[in-house]
Amino acid sequence: MAVIPLTTPLTEDIARSLTVGDTVEITGRLYTGRDAVHHRLHHGERPPVDLRGGIIYHCGPVMVQEGGRWVCKAAGPTTSTREEPYQWEVMRDHGIRGVIGKGGMGPKTLEGCQQYGCVYLHAIGGAAQVCAERITRVDGVDWMDLGSPEAIWHLWVERFPCIVTMDSRGGSLHRQVRAASEQALAALKA
Repeated sequence: MAVIPLTTPLTEDIARSLTVGDTVEITGRLYTGRDAVHHRLHHGERPPVDLRGGIIYHCGPVMVQEGGRWVCKAAGPTTSTREEPYQWEVMRDHGIRGVIGKGGMGPKTLEGCQQYGCVYLHAIGGAAQVCAERITRVDGVDWMDLGSPEAIWHLWVERFPCIVTMDSRGGSLHRQVRAASEQALAALKA
């Protein structure tokens, strides 16, 4: 299987060229954003960084200070469905081109991917240390008043692996798996 290299920031054309099932490796800037960040953005607070063309990583990394700088020790994806009420607005209002998480998202986010040229990328759940190995540096942090897991961390990654599971054409691996599971369950009940 071919791996597609991506470098942030992404253009809309690049995001729209990706399809469900593509394996990608991301190099460049990621910004973390979980519940509290999405809630603030939803209520109109301006982000402290320019998110246009960027990728938001649903992650609450484990950070420590070593030698006066932040070092990431663990950075696995967190469950994305909690951001479903807000994610499409963040796509629309801030021009992001990618969202990384685990577990997939719902119809509002899928519609946002289609309208605004964005993809949902699935990272490896349960591999927080492996994910952290692809983070080569931490360049900053904003909104630390939310607490370390909820803050916006500025991460620089090298060849960060993900799989496209929702694309801008309306494709959703999560929807496909659910339909197949419901069909298999109905067959078992019959």
